[in-house]
Amino acid sequence: MKHRRQLIRIGISGLGFLLALLLPLEGWGQAGVFLAVYLLIGWDILWRAAVNIVHGQIFDENFLMAVATVGALALGEYPEAVAVMLFYQVGELFQSYAVGKSRRSIAALMDIRPDYAQVEREDSLLRVDPEEVAVGEIMVIHPGERIPLDGRVIEGSSAIDTSALTGESVPRRVEEGGEIISGCINLTSRLRVEVTHAYTESTVARILELVENAASQKARAENFITRFARCYTPVVVIAAVLLAVLPPLFLPGFPFAEWISRALTFLVISCPCALVISVPLSFFGGIGGASKVGVLVKGSNYLEALADTEIVVFDKTGTLTRGSFTVTDIQSVGMDSRELLELAACAEAGSSHPIARSIQQAFGGEIMPSRIGSVEEVAGHGIRAVVDGRTVLAGNRRLMENAGMICPPEPEGATVVYLAVDGSYAGRLLIEDEIKEDAARAVAALKAQAVRRTVMLTGDSDAVGQRVAKELGIDQAYTGLLPADKVERMEELLREKGPKGRLVFVGDGINDAPVLARADIGVAMGGLGSDAAIEAADVVIMTDEPGKLSTAIQIARKTRRIVRQNIVFALSIKTAILILGAWGYAGMWGAVFADVGVSVLAILNAVRALRVGEERTD
Repeated sequence: MKHRRQLIRIGISGLGFLLALLLPLEGWGQAGVFLAVYLLIGWDILWRAAVNIVHGQIFDENFLMAVATVGALALGEYPEAVAVMLFYQVGELFQSYAVGKSRRSIAALMDIRPDYAQVEREDSLLRVDPEEVAVGEIMVIHPGERIPLDGRVIEGSSAIDTSALTGESVPRRVEEGGEIISGCINLTSRLRVEVTHAYTESTVARILELVENAASQKARAENFITRFARCYTPVVVIAAVLLAVLPPLFLPGFPFAEWISRALTFLVISCPCALVISVPLSFFGGIGGASKVGVLVKGSNYLEALADTEIVVFDKTGTLTRGSFTVTDIQSVGMDSRELLELAACAEAGSSHPIARSIQQAFGGEIMPSRIGSVEEVAGHGIRAVVDGRTVLAGNRRLMENAGMICPPEPEGATVVYLAVDGSYAGRLLIEDEIKEDAARAVAALKAQAVRRTVMLTGDSDAVGQRVAKELGIDQAYTGLLPADKVERMEELLREKGPKGRLVFVGDGINDAPVLARADIGVAMGGLGSDAAIEAADVVIMTDEPGKLSTAIQIARKTRRIVRQNIVFALSIKTAILILGAWGYAGMWGAVFADVGVSVLAILNAVRALRVGEERTD
């Protein structure tokens, strides 16, 4: 509607301008018609310039256009004054349309806010606002409905469309006991779901908040343009005044009227709107393009930093591997294998770690809380728990050695949970974690993008860590690390990067939050990642695919390339036309076409950042 009204005003003004040129009017009659058309097309520019002056914001594009056109009217250059304002408004219309298109594209991508939730209350199904649903309530989601809140499926199985969050067109299958996230669409069957997060903490709310706040985090290029415009505009106004005054005073035969006209042309050419609009729009488009493929960037400063990625550091479990462990072998000493597994499951009953869950799933039986006494987590080592009155240790080899026990060596490349009961070694569980399908491709793609070094940090044993690193082609693996050790390694790696390079850390677990925060750019796996990791990260990959990191870097480099193109193009053209205008080779009409043309081309180039495809990564 706004664009339509502006287009109608431009059309009526253009028609009035043509009539003023064609009608056989002279003197005050002609001036009156031109003035009426001028006020119709330019009243809002004059009003904004006056309001900004009152508020102390003098030097902006509204001020430049107002001074230039009012000066042209004062010199009797009525057609030029109207033409300047008319073509400027045409450029503003293009600009507004481009910005609106970018915003609509992102709004369509992020149209995931649920309208309602159907909740079971008092033996009936009520449709309520998602914000009114409490954790633990049961909601019913029918085929075709958007999932309003994060939860766990307690009845039914269905295919879920996750494309709005992840950009993936292939539906994901969920079964009873599986986790589902808000913003997706239930496709095939009715589901009963227990709510696990309130709306404000749900995936959809966090995503919307990330996108809405992204514009507040400005890139260096945006800050440069802001500072540049703040200094540039007063400089060109002073230059225009000097251009109008000095030549007639010191050079004989140059009338004031001619140099004032050149100065006004100089002001029109100098309008910096092409830079002021196109650079932020480029970053806005880049963030929108990334969200298309399930990569959420929390600010344009992080998008810009991604383009300079030099070192990429990966966590292992849940990042390069699926984090869905399976118990493949039980080796017991002095007791039945089933009894050893039961004791391990009881000791790990209160843990949400993927390895602990795999042990609980392997046991499969019900664990009575009354059987479990005190439970103590030994950071980076394992668990000490009292089960049926017996003290159970479950953890890594270091935990056993610290307790004074001798245990057999770890098998090549296996994850092992050792167990001791009442001070005696009782056996071990062998656990396997599957490498993600795209992990090797992700590492290869990063190297193809000239990322200098790839590193893996893991708390796993050296045998497991080195096997995974070798299989994926990772340059270096640091193993057996506690959370504090990861931070120390991160500090070392930060000192090794170049002055302009950036270090990216990719992780998913709660113990990754300190490292995510310390890295130049922290990237969290959002689908399976913990809330703490997502909050600490600067970039969130909603698909849990490490390969999306190379896509994000590709988008960042494309966006930076577009920004540089716009800066060089706009400044080059404006400098050339400013010189021509100062020497009288570019008149008011040429100045208008140059200013509007540069703005429109820069804005159209900026909109390209929204398109995500196979792009060069230089």
